[in-house]
Amino acid sequence: MATERLWIMRHGQAGHGVPDAARRLTPHGQAEVQRMATWLSGELSDAERKALWIVASPFTRAQQSAALVAETLDREVDTLDCITPDDRPMAAIDWLQINADRPLLLVSHMPLVGELTACLAEGPRGRGLGFATAAVASLEAEVWAAGCATLRDLKAPADLR
Repeated sequence: MATERLWIMRHGQAGHGVPDAARRLTPHGQAEVQRMATWLSGELSDAERKALWIVASPFTRAQQSAALVAETLDREVDTLDCITPDDRPMAAIDWLQINADRPLLLVSHMPLVGELTACLAEGPRGRGLGFATAAVASLEAEVWAAGCATLRDLKAPADLR
């Protein structure tokens, strides 16, 4: 079995607003996402870049974040309804088991990004990780199941200054 790579990204800083799903990135949030997109561009091999599938929550701030990354990497963005802030990690893991057959970037929200990363790397009882806005976790696994991944890195925009 081949080792696959997964990146999990929290959207950039968003402004306040109602409804929550319509909140937009702030200028600072756009800058943080752009910084991380540039970093990710340097982390990807040519083959990974060509194969990368970018999938985002339907919430505006995640869609905006994914679009900025996609523009930097010359990719498209698809939407995945089961990765909103209140969704459970197991729903995303079930989706990954069926669909993650190439390098993948999920763009979502807290607490899901922290819970999903911990569940994949530590198992179902893993404590959620803290994610700064626009932070990206890099994981590797042969199978996307609870406790089966290795967390390779967790980078935040502040780490790149």
